[in-house]
Amino acid sequence: MAEHHALVILGGGPAGLTAGLYASRAKLDCVMLEKGMPGGQVMVTDWIDNYPGFPEGLSGFDLCEKMTRQAERFGLEIRSGVEVTRIELDCEPRRLILADGGGMTCDSLIIATGARPNTLGVPGEKELTGRGVSYCATCDGPFFRDQEIAVIGGGNTAVQEAVYLTKFASKVYLIHRRDELRATKIVQEMAFANDKVEIVWDTVVKEIRGGDAGVESLALENVRSGERSDLAVQGVFVLIGTIPNSEMLPDCLEMEDGGFVKTDCEMRTNIPGVMAAGDIRSKAVRQVVNAAGEGAVAAMSAEHYLVHGK
Repeated sequence: MAEHHALVILGGGPAGLTAGLYASRAKLDCVMLEKGMPGGQVMVTDWIDNYPGFPEGLSGFDLCEKMTRQAERFGLEIRSGVEVTRIELDCEPRRLILADGGGMTCDSLIIATGARPNTLGVPGEKELTGRGVSYCATCDGPFFRDQEIAVIGGGNTAVQEAVYLTKFASKVYLIHRRDELRATKIVQEMAFANDKVEIVWDTVVKEIRGGDAGVESLALENVRSGERSDLAVQGVFVLIGTIPNSEMLPDCLEMEDGGFVKTDCEMRTNIPGVMAAGDIRSKAVRQVVNAAGEGAVAAMSAEHYLVHGK
């Protein structure tokens, strides 16, 4: 017989950990499953300055460790290294199929599997992530005051964030592989009108260079002429899209925007008893603080479902 719990939380980032905190304080029969280690994408964030309650800031690792300890203090069972390969939601109880061949069932489920940024996949990117390479302008923009930086991309997010970053940086190079931007016209006009934004057309990044102090330059290539050049910058924001971690989710779950889960304001999906929280949700803003808030709401919605059945 498969192991059964009243509530399973799938994913151990800020949304999952906060859901686990609320669920365990409510004395629910709950377990949290995490493919890696608790913390999710925040674990690779060098420094967080915009999470309330920490006026001096703290590292992503330290924040996740504190969240984990707090949830465990109330008895949350966290299982790391557990990968769920398939979820069956068209049955009761709900079924989770694990990579090791095992299974688990639950009455209620919180999906907090998060999302991951598209990467360039070039030399130096992984090594310098958190030390000049960023995927979030809101998170890291203030660290680049009066410095020259680059934004990679040509869609609405990249162009809007390039303009936003001019609040801090002395110069923002917007590097795009085509000769026209994909962003809407009104967003493009914002960039064209900003003296701090310089668009580098028909160009791709071949390598991100730097050392212990962080990013130092980009190796560029013009896709039309093949010409190579170096661009000295102190930061690189890679804004070429976000991928939801939704591979294990079934088609009966309502999703949009390429696999992000659709919910109401109480984090409830179209499947009764199934909630979603954090970066896996279809939404505009993906920050640690709103992921945590959504996790709290999801846990309370799950408790309500378990008690009242709706």
